[in-house]
Amino acid sequence: MSGAYAHSGVDMSAADRGVAALVAVLKTIDTGRASRSVLASGHYAAVLEVAPNLGIAVGTDGVGSKLIVAEQTGRYDTVGIDCVAMNVNDVVCVGAEPIALLDYLAVERVDPEVMEAIGVGLKAGAEAAGVEIPGGEVAVLPELIQGHPSPSGFDLTAACFGTVALDRMVTGATCAPGDALIGLPSSGLHSNGYSLARVALEALAFEDRPTALGGASVADALLEPTVIYVRAALELLRSEVDVRGLAHITGGGLLNLLRLHADVGFEIDAPLPCRRCSGWCRSSPTSATRRCTRSSTWAAASAPSCRRRRPMPPWSCSRGTMRAPRGSAG
Repeated sequence: MSGAYAHSGVDMSAADRGVAALVAVLKTIDTGRASRSVLASGHYAAVLEVAPNLGIAVGTDGVGSKLIVAEQTGRYDTVGIDCVAMNVNDVVCVGAEPIALLDYLAVERVDPEVMEAIGVGLKAGAEAAGVEIPGGEVAVLPELIQGHPSPSGFDLTAACFGTVALDRMVTGATCAPGDALIGLPSSGLHSNGYSLARVALEALAFEDRPTALGGASVADALLEPTVIYVRAALELLRSEVDVRGLAHITGGGLLNLLRLHADVGFEIDAPLPCRRCSGWCRSSPTSATRRCTRSSTWAAASAPSCRRRRPMPPWSCSRGTMRAPRGSAG
């Protein structure tokens, strides 16, 4: 996968080294007081203790190069949903309830109609997730932001805030061999892997309608909004199911399960079928499309008893089991 990404201009190995170098410096920050952080870095969100048994969960993410598809097609009204989804889907993974999001929009030039369309998507995403957007920032950066084509360039990111009772955090630490792993379906590529997907599909035009897409155009498939899992996740967390870990399967695919603080391995014995966009990417003649075949983009780990439940109807689910890591006893 790393080689395929490098072919599309994204060197994953270099990115990992860069992140490690950045984090190594940030870990040395001295505020002059004890750290409020209660969760080690590398999880889906940071959690800071702000009062006895009360934490604020914070996370940040952006839409990524899916925005290039929006620029090239002139369709801007759904990427706001992606921006909200990529943030709230992370924050809920520590057991927190997302409550607010701040957006950051950088543009090459100000176009009120485009910005209104972006706002339409942000509103739809916020309402689906049950969060407010009480503020944000707009920056006009013509020398920094270059469009595809220029001058339509923009970048859209956000930061999300949620609350969590510290004794109710979900980190994956209590996962054990034999626990059930349940995956929820994606709507397509969501907001990851677009550098690779655009290379894999560069022979097609956005208006093309391959048979595999069932009448949808290439643009329709690539701009399908990311699913927001927050309400389903909160329903699960408030149920009687013993939820032990939550994972947002984004860049890196199922390796995101390793972000859980779980000393177990993962065996997926009943994966979901590929979504039409994912399967279509996989059938592309370009060998670099393996990253585009993901069909599940949110997973819950729980005690084995949840196999007999349907905690998140009416979605179909993939299924798996946790196992002891290699070399461990028992």
